[in-house]
Amino acid sequence: MKTGTIFAPATAVGRAGIAVIRVSGEAAARVLNALCGKVPAARQATRVALKDPVSGEGLDEGLAIWFPGPNSFTGEDVVELHLHGGRSVVEGVMGALGDLEGCRLAEPGEFTRRAFENGKMDLTEAEGLADLIDAETAAQRRQALRQMGGALGELYEGWRNRLIQILGYFEASIDFSEEDIPDDLMEQTHRDSLILLADIKNHLADGRRGERLREGVHIAILGAPNAGKSSLLNVLAQREAAIVSETAGTTRDVIEVQLDLEGYPVVIADTAGIRETRDAVEQEGVRRALDRAAGADLKVVLLDGERPDTEIKGLVDDGALPVLNKIDLTPMSSGLSVNGIGVMGVSAKTGEGIEQFLTRLGAEVRARFAVTETALLTRARHREALEDCVEALMRAWPGGGSAREPELVAEDLRLAGQALGRITGRVGVEDLLDKIFSDFCIGK
Repeated sequence: MKTGTIFAPATAVGRAGIAVIRVSGEAAARVLNALCGKVPAARQATRVALKDPVSGEGLDEGLAIWFPGPNSFTGEDVVELHLHGGRSVVEGVMGALGDLEGCRLAEPGEFTRRAFENGKMDLTEAEGLADLIDAETAAQRRQALRQMGGALGELYEGWRNRLIQILGYFEASIDFSEEDIPDDLMEQTHRDSLILLADIKNHLADGRRGERLREGVHIAILGAPNAGKSSLLNVLAQREAAIVSETAGTTRDVIEVQLDLEGYPVVIADTAGIRETRDAVEQEGVRRALDRAAGADLKVVLLDGERPDTEIKGLVDDGALPVLNKIDLTPMSSGLSVNGIGVMGVSAKTGEGIEQFLTRLGAEVRARFAVTETALLTRARHREALEDCVEALMRAWPGGGSAREPELVAEDLRLAGQALGRITGRVGVEDLLDKIFSDFCIGK
């Protein structure tokens, strides 16, 4: 961790009613004295007049809050200056701070990194904070708050503590095999390891719900040419996101639109019309459409009310929502279903049925990706570490029982524990820290 006292704006740059500048480090009290002439009472908003310590020029009148360490966000001495949000005010105070010896501008995420380095939070909580800042929907906010509150870290640390206990018992059975220890100790460690292995495997088999909530649920609109896919996308986006033409095959590539669907982040993709064609460019578009269908979390299979297409109906499965378009031209039969799934009717042209379609689409997303009381896996690095843990446990107990040398089993148990420790930052994360905290904004 880099040393020195750091400062940065904690609010966005630009004209605003209020701006906040944060300072953290051993010189924080000296900063207050230099700019305000005093150090106010701890954790109380105090009105101060800020002056340039070099020229004596007045900079602003605002509030100063003093958080002496270790009872602060970073664990160090921290100052918050609440100023008027004019650009000149912020630039003047920032310039004055930069002129003070030992003070420097913070790097992205450096405040949070210092909080981690000083034991104020683990890595999962820091990542939850980053997700909360980036959250654009209610579901993302709820998931980030749970992670920032320690739900995920507590789960992984609980597993790590169980592994430490298992390893301790196992090594005791090796080192003191002739001492007065329970006869079934080896069986107990074996049994506890398999239970933990099953718990981690169940956690991994979550359909990537947590990761999807962070990144967006992927929905692909599929159908034959001129079924109205682009028109439906434009209706959902409430803008002309895709070109609409009566000429078949207009859409050749995948066009994406990000939406907030009942509090859930979704990425809806308009794809090329699926049909047999000799046109090389259109063939590539069809291939991309089918690839997007294979990787989508949910498919909207758009049926043309004027031209039923058996091939398109073949795309309807448990991960699809069949929708009949152009009901303004061809009324839909009641009780219509495809492959046992009920069909909804809409008109992308008149808007008929769109509200009901959005309600059902939201229900489908919510059923698959709802934030639950159980902490969800949210990042690829968590999944990688958990998979390493699973591999080590499976090596330790091949086939559900151990026929290996006890020393090798103990080593694999240690490796499994280290993999869990990497998630929360307990062990072996130095090479990850720069990457993790560089994703934060400056001032956090």
